[in-house]
Parts: sequence; C-alpha cells; structure tokens
Amino acid sequence: MKIGIVCYPTFGGSGVVATELGIALAERGHEVHFITYKQPVKLELLSWNIHFHEVTVPQYPLFHFQPYELALSSKLVDMVKLFKIELLHVHYAIPHAYAAYMAKKMLAEEGIHIPFVTTLHGTDITLVGNHPFYKPAVTFSINNSDVVTSVSKSLKDDTLRLFDIKKEIHVVPNFIDMAKHTNTYTDCQRDLMAEEHERIITHVSNLRPVKRIEDVIQIFYKVQKEVPSKLMIVGEGPEKATAERMSYELGIEEQVVFLGNSGEVDKILCFSDLFLLPSEKESFGLAALEAMATGVPVISSNAGGLAEVNVHGVSGFLSPIGDVDDMAKNALAILKDPDTLMRFKKQAKESARKFDTENIVPIYEEIYEKALDKIPS
Repeated sequence: MKIGIVCYPTFGGSGVVATELGIALAERGHEVHFITYKQPVKLELLSWNIHFHEVTVPQYPLFHFQPYELALSSKLVDMVKLFKIELLHVHYAIPHAYAAYMAKKMLAEEGIHIPFVTTLHGTDITLVGNHPFYKPAVTFSINNSDVVTSVSKSLKDDTLRLFDIKKEIHVVPNFIDMAKHTNTYTDCQRDLMAEEHERIITHVSNLRPVKRIEDVIQIFYKVQKEVPSKLMIVGEGPEKATAERMSYELGIEEQVVFLGNSGEVDKILCFSDLFLLPSEKESFGLAALEAMATGVPVISSNAGGLAEVNVHGVSGFLSPIGDVDDMAKNALAILKDPDTLMRFKKQAKESARKFDTENIVPIYEEIYEKALDKIPS
C-alpha cells in the first residue's frame, strides 16, 4: 500500500506513535509518506519507501492567523496525485481530519477516490476538540472519516460522551517495539546517579499541571523516609519551578535530580526501579508503557486509559487521582523487598508485550484494507 500519514511532528504522544507506525509499516513493505510542517522528531532516516513532504504556509499580511488547514489540504491533494497515495491516516482530529476531508472532496472532483482513517489521541477530544469553537468541526470531521480509531477504550467512551458521533470507533492501542526496549547496556552506570543501597524512582513528562508534578514530589517524599531513594525527573515544563521549590521546602533537594529534556530516556529507565505517573488525565499512558517495556514497574493514577496499560497488582499499582498516600504505600510495597521488586520488574515487562509492534500494526493494516474495499474502483 501507499500510505500518507499526517501528524504533529513533535515529542507529543500522537506524533511519536504516528511516526513509529509509519516506520513499522515501511519495514513491512508499504510505501509511507509523512505530510506535515516539519520532519517528525522520531523520523531519523528517510529511505526508498519512507518519504517526508513539508507543508509550507505562505505568509500573507491579510491573515491574522495563517491558514494551515488550507495549506495542508492542498498539499495532501498534490501528494496523492503525484505519488499515487492510496490511503491517508491522520493522527489527532484537529486540524488533520478536517484537512483530510477537504482533500478527499477535492480529489473526488477529479475522479480520485481516497479513504482516510482518523486516530483520536486524547486532548484533541477531551480538551481542545471539546471547546465550543471547535466542537462542530471536530464532530463533522469524525463522522465523515472513513474509519475512526481511538488509542484506548477510555478515550472512545469520552468521545461518545462528549460528541454526537455516528461512526463506529475502533480501539487500537498505542504500541511499542519491544526489541528496541531490551536493555543492551552492559553497564547502566547506575552508580553515577545513586548509591548502591538507594532505589531510583523516575518520572518522565512535559511537566504540565495535568501530570500532577506536586504529587510526584509528595509521593517521593513519603517513600524516601522509609527507603533510601533518588528521584529522577525527566522533561521540561511549567511545573518544574514548583517541583524545585517543593524539593527545597521538604529538604530533599539533594535527592531530586532534574534531567531536563534528555535524549537518553532509555538509559535512565535502564537504572530505574520504579516509575511514577500520577496524572489527572491520560488517554493512554505511553510513558508508563515505555517504562514497563524496560522492566520498570509503574505507580500511577487510574486516570483515563492507564488502567488499560498498567495492570493493578501485576505491572504496578493504580490509585485514585490525588491519593498520594495510597501511591506511596504501593510504592513501598514494591521497593522494600528485593524479591518483590524483581517480581514486579519481570511482570511489568511481560505485561508490555501485548502492546508490541508486531501485535498492533497488523490491526492497522486490516483497517486499511477494509477502508480501501469501501472505495469505488
């Protein structure tokens, strides 16, 4: 198949998953065309069957805001015609599904019929898409997609609750390449971050309020009282200053290490013993899955799709949002006993295997085939 993928080219979950999907599809012999305003951050190598087409938006002083949707839909039309693309897969409902619909209608005027699949990822539904300014357009775009998928059952339920959706929504979870998350380090250099007797606890996010970074600090504060530990916080965002201040106020500033936007998350997870994700909202929980794939058990809230990823009592534990006492108790239950910790590490990795690329990408291929079958020849 010749597949066009539209996504945000940033570090966000939707862009990462879309890029990994395109790479996996190319490895399976498909021709993949990424169409967006910048080469996706995870797309490090182009090849004979992986292509990138940049969407440029001419700057006109007449427009207070430049019309990206118009430029994208026009670019989609041009790329479909030039490369004989057979199907579009757009990630994030707005503006991508809207632009895909317009491109589809323009192409139909020329006798070219192309289906498009829309994947819903989270804030495109629960936050931005639900805003009254955008809600009618998002509803229209979803209902006029040929196929709609959601990364979790929780997000599917939210979509059906918030929007008047007529289309069937297929749940296709996010995925991970387990082969890439097998620890290849003979020495994680753990001693650079902590003493031999200390546990290492990690949190990775964009440090936005929805990630509840204050809860991360509070949980760690309670844990380190009973188990000598270090906390690694990976990422940059508006809550970083708050977390730094709290660390000083609680007297644990020497035990909390802020690593910024590190490009070595896999190495950090290699020497981690526990992963904290007490989020207020998570459509799926890709960061938790990445930790599990590396053999790191997860202490998380039960928000959104997290319960579909983090198996309570197996890969870690789930707690009500904001219940830092319960999260700290569960963390200590794992960390205090070395045998228990090793058991949870093993179980976390096993739980992640069902989300392996090899299990999920064929589901998308089947969806593509069904979408193509509906298009008149």
